[in-house]
Amino acid sequence: MSGVNSMREKPINAQNIVFKSLTETLHKTKFGKEHDIDTPSYLISESVFRSHIPIRTYDEIKPWIFRAREGELDVLWPGQVSWFAKTSGTTSDRSKILPVTKDSLKSNHYKGGRDLLAMFCDEKSTANLYTGKHLIIGGSSALHPYISGSYTGDISAIIIKNLPFWVETRRTPGREITMLENWEEKVELMAEEVIGQDVRILAGIPSWMLVVIRRVLEKSGKKSLIEVWPNLQLYMHGGVGFEPYKDEFRKLINSDKLSYMETYNASEGFFSIQDSLDRDDMLLLLNHGIYYEFLPYNEIDSEVSDALSLGEVELGGEYALVISTNAGLWRYLIGDIVKITCVSPYRIKVVGRVSSYINIVGEELMVNQAESAVSKALLDFNLSLKEFTAAPRFSKKGIPVGHSWAIEVSGNTMISDVSVEGVSNVLDLELKKSNSDYSVKRESDLILGKPEVIFVKEGSFEVWLKNKNKLGGQHKIPRLSNSRGILEEVLRVIPNR
Repeated sequence: MSGVNSMREKPINAQNIVFKSLTETLHKTKFGKEHDIDTPSYLISESVFRSHIPIRTYDEIKPWIFRAREGELDVLWPGQVSWFAKTSGTTSDRSKILPVTKDSLKSNHYKGGRDLLAMFCDEKSTANLYTGKHLIIGGSSALHPYISGSYTGDISAIIIKNLPFWVETRRTPGREITMLENWEEKVELMAEEVIGQDVRILAGIPSWMLVVIRRVLEKSGKKSLIEVWPNLQLYMHGGVGFEPYKDEFRKLINSDKLSYMETYNASEGFFSIQDSLDRDDMLLLLNHGIYYEFLPYNEIDSEVSDALSLGEVELGGEYALVISTNAGLWRYLIGDIVKITCVSPYRIKVVGRVSSYINIVGEELMVNQAESAVSKALLDFNLSLKEFTAAPRFSKKGIPVGHSWAIEVSGNTMISDVSVEGVSNVLDLELKKSNSDYSVKRESDLILGKPEVIFVKEGSFEVWLKNKNKLGGQHKIPRLSNSRGILEEVLRVIPNR
């Protein structure tokens, strides 16, 4: 915990050390030389770094990534990059290919995992995690060779491939099942294998973890998961907001001894960990090989906007995250929006995506607001959320008149007209509470009408994902969109209305 405590106590110093380490490497790369950075790190200031290297999106940094993938040496990071993570955090037809280096695995992904468990054990001194199994649900663990000799796959596959043997012995299910690409077959075999084991840790995206939990309960005949695994102590979750799933987890697990810890661990890097069980935000990892910059959210589209360093951010501010990493991503706009919730130490919440919001009349509805509102609305009617997506609603003349919400609940619950109307009313009220812009636009129904709530049959979102070849593991449903494309596709999957 000494490294964690040092990072908490001297955050700016931690970032300065990371910056110097990264720039010492940058001048050894072709990327650095092509940006006129060819001097040792002690001669490179943050202002020089920023003036020579513009902030880039994926499409703008992709040519260098593909050069490295073709086997070219010293492109973004010294030497040859052998691993490339294929992102599955989006359900679009296009995936991103991101570099993963030995340095990033060692000092970022693995270090973040070790620190997470250390933080948990520091709070729960009686925890006994290591004599049992860790049920980890990632994406497909198949790795696909490329002609250059490199391999491409989910970040979970790359991490598992490089795990030391002593970690591998604690992980479940075994590699034979983990490497299956057919998600439906994997769930069946996974449930069969893990039922009789002493599982103490769960890790994975909430929506897919629930699929596995329900299958384990069906196969075991038990009413709660704590009956299957009485030593279960920790669930590590991330990837999507947990609030919409919290109630369902507590019902299915039925244990007040289970702790929940959120992580922000993406293909691009391991960024933050919930360091206190009494909080709902996450500690920013500042000495894990990543240098952070913060682009004010309301200035993203401005040509003159400047990114801020850690010491310049404001409490309560919302920023697009810009990262430079020891995987060779330089001033990369990752696409996530974070809110600074604490500055001593620095903690954050992920509140949305640069491209995932609804803003058709200036309401600026963000993902965290949507997730919180729909969770509270369903809770009022004893309904448990499985998935949802929302999009604008337009009149026949193409004028925006409101939002449509496609919602799937668990358990084939019978939905009455009363509950549809009621959920719509509560959802509307909660959105007004959390978003003043939305509230103003809803005034007297002059600009936006009340939300249209459409309950879809259970399984609709899974069928849609399967049709997109995105079923399982790390794939997530887009929560918000400024167009109706995704919502209409979900409604067309099976007869819903």
